[in-house]
Amino acid sequence: MEIWINPACSKCRSAIDLLDEEGAAYTVRRYLEDVPTPDEIREVLDRLGLEPWDITRTEEAAAKELGLKEWARDAGSRDRWIGALAEHPKLIQRPIITADDGTAVVGRTEEAVRDALDRG
Repeated sequence: MEIWINPACSKCRSAIDLLDEEGAAYTVRRYLEDVPTPDEIREVLDRLGLEPWDITRTEEAAAKELGLKEWARDAGSRDRWIGALAEHPKLIQRPIITADDGTAVVGRTEEAVRDALDRG
C-alpha cells in the first residue's frame, strides 16, 4: 500500500494515524516533493475509477490562476487536466491510498481509509 500525502494536511495525518493504529504496511509518498508523473497520475486515476477533474482541488490559488473551473471535462481535455496536476501537484486531492489489490481510494474519511485497509 502507498499513501500520497501532504504532511501539512490534517486529513493526511488522520489517515496515517489510522493506518498505524491498524498496523498496516504502507509507504509514504510526499507528492509535493516527489511529484507524480503524468503516467503515474493516469495509473492512479485508473485505479480510482475517476477522471482528473474528480481529484482536482479547484479552490487552490493555482487552480484559480489556471481557470480550471472553466476547463472542459471531457475525454479530449483529460490530458490537459493531467498535465496541470503534474505541473501543480498541490491541486491533487489527498490523501490517495493505493491498495495492494490494484485499486485506490481518496482517503479523506475514516470509512475510505478502512475501505483501503480491507482491500489490502
